[in-house]
This record gives sequence, structure tokens and C-alpha cells, in this order.
Amino acid sequence: MAGGNERSMKALKEVWKRAENSSCADCGKPDPDWASSTLGVFICLSCSGIHRNIPSISKVKSLKMDYWDDAQVQFLAKHGNAVTKAIYEAHIPIYYYQPTYNDCQVLREQWIRAKYERKEFTEPGKQLPYSDGVKEGILWKRGRDSGQFLPRKFLLSEREGCLKYFTKQDAKEPKINVKIDVINATFQPEKIGNPNGLQITYLKDNKTRNIFVYHESGKEVVDWFNAIRSVQFHYLKVAFPIASDNEIKNRLTRNFLKEGYMEKTGPKQREAFKKRWFTLDHRRLMYFKDPLDAFAKGEVFVGSGENGYSVQKGLPSGTQGNFSWHYGITIVTPDREYLFTCETESDQLEWIRAFTSVISQAMTPQEYAIEAYFKFKS
Repeated sequence: MAGGNERSMKALKEVWKRAENSSCADCGKPDPDWASSTLGVFICLSCSGIHRNIPSISKVKSLKMDYWDDAQVQFLAKHGNAVTKAIYEAHIPIYYYQPTYNDCQVLREQWIRAKYERKEFTEPGKQLPYSDGVKEGILWKRGRDSGQFLPRKFLLSEREGCLKYFTKQDAKEPKINVKIDVINATFQPEKIGNPNGLQITYLKDNKTRNIFVYHESGKEVVDWFNAIRSVQFHYLKVAFPIASDNEIKNRLTRNFLKEGYMEKTGPKQREAFKKRWFTLDHRRLMYFKDPLDAFAKGEVFVGSGENGYSVQKGLPSGTQGNFSWHYGITIVTPDREYLFTCETESDQLEWIRAFTSVISQAMTPQEYAIEAYFKFKS
């Protein structure tokens, strides 16, 4: 018996060492140490917890701590991540968001359930709840002034190229009507205080407006998210006919590069530093009094290094404004310097890395137009 167990463990390690099995089949995290004995995939600890909640589909075991018999090892050897992905990920729509280990629980869980439980991607041309160009339903929306979440009817239309919401079910006119090409959507469970919290942002008069929503069903809110991406994709295919599918895919919804509290001072650099919530959405650095504010109190355009933008660690010598946090950052633009302070050194370094990643990229023609607007406004 001991010899059989030793033989099984040796065979298991051989399968485990294959290059295809070196990252989690579901989120891509390196060095997975769990596997599904019924699906044949190697997965990380976090994804194994999601699999465990679908026991009719997946039985998970630790590769290090659990016993694997010969039949189970042979099943893993026949399958593995490459074979199983070829089955369950055969026909993923180009616009569908495939989460990574950095994404929130609801995105990862619905991705796993979509693959293995609902088998959404096993057949070509399958009708999916986010693929027909229109979606209508109720989302709980946070009131701009009251802060209360109330049910609101939302309508997404590819034919009209817009997203609307109505304050009442029978309302004839929408409260907002937003063109699909100015919308972004990103999951914000911690900020919103709900595991299915979704932040929808859009540009209005070149200013960013935030809407915070959730749905009790994780599937429903992820379907809304992918429906927005689907409508955006088809809209952009028409608007940019020579662009490749991957180029368009990269222009769909995006996560913010960095969010968190910093202190800031005014343009004279003698005012007291005030604590604000900051969001870096590519080249737009927005600051809010509260993380759930509908509108930013101000925005800073972060251009490229070749156009005179840079980020520096620390504050200029002789800075006079009072500040309680001591890890400074200076953003240098062609027109002025912006001064911020962070609570911890790790926050400071993370913000500097985020700013550096933006500044190191060349600007697009559209971004030159945005920069011109910011200069005109100031």
C-alpha cells in the first residue's frame, strides 16, 4: 500500500510539473497547489474555495496534503489545464472579461460558474444573457444626495448606443441617457460596501460622473458588466472599422490604476493640506471629499514624460502648508507643481509607481485633446 501511494505521488508530481499546469486554470495565479479530481484542472487555494461551493460539478483536493489514488492521478494526467480549457473555454466572446487573481470574488466566482456549471463557452453561437445587444432590469442605485440605495430601472441598448436609468418603473423619460462610448464600469465591493458593488462612470461635459449600483445576484451584476462590454465592443467595431478585435477589446472597461487617500494643498502651496480620496483613471487624477461622491472636486491631467510631466518623491524644500502625513509626492506639469502627502511609505511608493506607469506612455491624439481642455479650463 505504501509503495502504491508513493508511486501515485510520484506520478502526480510529474503531471503537476507540466508547464500548462504551472498557473491556476481559472485566475492565472502562479504555482497552484490544489486540483479538481472531477474536472482535471490545477487551481489555486482561492479558486478551490469557489469550486468547493459547486460540489455537483467539482471535487477539489490539496496536491500537498490529500491522498490521490491511481485513478484520480490518471484522470489528471489525461486532462490538465490545457485539455480542460480547450473544452470549457472554446468559444469565449472577445468582449467577455476574464478575471485574474487580482479581481474581486464575484467576478472570479461567476467566471468559474459560467465555465463549468453553466457551460456558457462550450458551443459556438450560444445565446448568452449579455450578448443580444439589449439588457433591461433593476439595479439598486445609491442616491447622489441621500446616500440610500434604491431600486432603479436600467436599460442598455446597442441599437441606441446608450445606457439609461429611470427613477420609476413606469417613467417615460430617463433620468440619464449616456452614450456607451463614454462609459466605464469597474467592480468596487469594498468601497460600495456590497460584494456585488459596481461603479459606473461616464463623462458629462468632460467631467467624470460616478454612479454606484449593486444587485443581490452575483450572476446578474456580472451579466450587466459583460453586457456593457458587449455593447461597447460592437459600437467601437462600427466606429473604428480598421481596428483589430484585440485593439478594441483593450478600449473596453478598465480598472482604476490606483485609489486611496492622500492629502493635497492648493496652487499657492501655502494652504493647509486636506485629506481627499483620489482615483487615478489612466491620465485623469480625480479627488473627492468622500469615496462615494458623484462628482470629483477637481481633476489633474497626468501627461507623458516627453511632454514635460514627471513625478518626484518628496515635497519641494520650503513647502509651507501644514500637513499631518509626511511621505510626499510632487507631480510636475508644464504649468505647475501638484503636492500630495501619503500616510505611509508603502502608499507613497505605490502611487509613484502608478504615476510613473502613466507618464512613461506616449500620449494619443485623443489625450492631447483632453490635455488642451484641462489647460483651457484652468
